[in-house]
Amino acid sequence: MINRRAKGVQAYYGGLNAEEVAKRHMVEAGLDILAQRLRTPYGEIDLLVADENWIIGVEVKSRSTLRDGAEALAPRQAERLMASFGYVLETRPEWCRPNTRFDVIVVDRTGQARRIMDALRLT
Repeated sequence: MINRRAKGVQAYYGGLNAEEVAKRHMVEAGLDILAQRLRTPYGEIDLLVADENWIIGVEVKSRSTLRDGAEALAPRQAERLMASFGYVLETRPEWCRPNTRFDVIVVDRTGQARRIMDALRLT
């Protein structure tokens, strides 16, 4: 049980660190952080960022390798993320922009990040 708990704690803090890497990545790209760990009735969006033309939901995946991270988003989770994003767009009109998209940022164990733009799409 201790190993399981230790792994859970390690995963939690690894996720927090990955979110900070992703946040820096987005700020360096010239985007403003609107929200971090935004909870909705449908789930949580790791980051919500924007510039004058785009509002972008961001899911952060932390894995051993960038490839593992890129393959880690399950279809059910993608559905929850899109429902959450749709909810935000409906309930926060002050955040709306002409364009929307949902990106995924994967972070490996060395802290290297890769941004997958337009990884998910509202239908």
